[in-house]
Amino acid sequence: MKNTYYIALMVITCLVSTLQVKAQKIAGIDPSIYEGVEFDMPKVKLPSFPDKTVNIVDFGAKGDGMFKNTAAFRQAIQALSQEGGGKLLVPRGIWLTGPITLKSHINLHLEEGALLLFSSDFDDYDLIETSFEGLNTVRCESPINALGAENIAITGAGVIDGNGDAWRPVKKGKMTDRQWKALNKSGGVLSEDGKIWFPSESSKKGYMSSTNFNVPDLISQDELKSVKDFLRPVMVSLVKCKQVLLDGPTFQNSPAWNIHPLMCEDLVIRNLSVRNPWYSQNGDGLDLESCKNTLIYNNTFDVGDDAICFKSGKDKDGRDRGIPTENAIVKNNTVYHAHGGFVVGSEMSGGVRNVHVSKCTFIGTDVGLRFKSTRGRGGVVENIFISDIDMINIPTEAIRFNMFYGGNSPILEEDQDASDEARDETLVSVTEETPAFRNIFMKNITATGTGKAGFFMGLPEKSLENVHLAHALLEAKQGITVIDTNGLTLTDVKVIAEKTAALTIYNSQNVKVKGFAFNENGKKPVRVLGVLSRDIHFDLTDFKSYQDQLTLGKELPKDAVKVQ
Repeated sequence: MKNTYYIALMVITCLVSTLQVKAQKIAGIDPSIYEGVEFDMPKVKLPSFPDKTVNIVDFGAKGDGMFKNTAAFRQAIQALSQEGGGKLLVPRGIWLTGPITLKSHINLHLEEGALLLFSSDFDDYDLIETSFEGLNTVRCESPINALGAENIAITGAGVIDGNGDAWRPVKKGKMTDRQWKALNKSGGVLSEDGKIWFPSESSKKGYMSSTNFNVPDLISQDELKSVKDFLRPVMVSLVKCKQVLLDGPTFQNSPAWNIHPLMCEDLVIRNLSVRNPWYSQNGDGLDLESCKNTLIYNNTFDVGDDAICFKSGKDKDGRDRGIPTENAIVKNNTVYHAHGGFVVGSEMSGGVRNVHVSKCTFIGTDVGLRFKSTRGRGGVVENIFISDIDMINIPTEAIRFNMFYGGNSPILEEDQDASDEARDETLVSVTEETPAFRNIFMKNITATGTGKAGFFMGLPEKSLENVHLAHALLEAKQGITVIDTNGLTLTDVKVIAEKTAALTIYNSQNVKVKGFAFNENGKKPVRVLGVLSRDIHFDLTDFKSYQDQLTLGKELPKDAVKVQ
């Protein structure tokens, strides 16, 4: 009887001990991240993990850069998962591996000096059904992936490398002659015109089987295996996951996009260094797609395409999904090379709303704030609040709205043509396929050394609506151009334009300009044009000799412009 009592007591003690397992310490969220947010932002839930750690070495892994550790990672995650989760420690070393699939309650932690290097053997990556560039399609399995997982993290001070150079085609125009020759000597094949290098014949066949460079649409599903090399995966694919933390590591050299949370909820992305070569095709930094409740702060980006990009699916696939990206804070990020610093689109068919962006610095990005879409896309982008943005050496526009986006880079590449994105003034019906951008607020914006101060262009049949720019200093070769907008306000904006008028307005309505300042460059500072322009208001205190300072098109309706 005494022994029975003792055994029962031990069992109870063990159970209590198990239930009282300490959680691993995860740094909380600085309350200042939520300060100044203009909408009702939910508090994002951080993951938590049991205080249990396993070392990848204990599962037979070798950090010599040659031994393939795919099985070790799979077994370690499985074992940790069966015990309720915890930290999978990757110590200093070079850890070659195939894909890693995260499970719920797993924290993949890379110690400083740890390099997680993904295999260049494409046979390691199965073909899977997924979404790429907003379309439902088939791609290779991502190096790091999770589907439907909850409470997951990737943390530490190590480096995650997707071996993207093994996957990506390279355009000749993006390399120097010396680099191009070296690349060709490394192997691979060239396109028929000799302007694109492919790592393999399979990759080239995939390109030849596609009308849009990314998703093969000229061959059947049964033939996709023959173009597997072309079906580059995003490096980190997190789909339908909840309570996700990415904190600390460097993510670099991705086959396509770098980090791609899709339909996830409660994400914290902080303290990352996200890098890709400047020539990397589709080398985006972060593509947040159809996600809800996200914090992105204290990160740096230096990539080959857009840096921080918000999306929600493309055309019918995106509208059928119907999940917007919503409730997000982007703060204290620095972007170096990228096509755009902060970007919305072009795949925004499910909508984007309730976004706060502040205290970000863009150093030499092709565009600073970039909004892009096109006819046929549909979707509504609204309630975007951007403030305290500093930009320098932006070669094109500091702020750019392009509703005729056709895939061109901001700085045209050798195989691209500006006419592909030329404005088409032909009116078309407004339907669910018409994209809409409205209620966008920007303030405290500084840009120097810029190509163009700003470009605000809606569609002839669907204007940009209620876009506001306040307290801005924009120094550029060219001033601001406004086309097809309704409800634009410019308040306390100074434009220092080297070569053109400070402000040109065309076919826009209900525009209010107050506190507008400009430099003298021999040009009249303002031009108002277009038969559809009306209710354009300027402040008399800004234009004391407005008869000599404003150029008004002869086609303007009577009383379209008022200076009061």
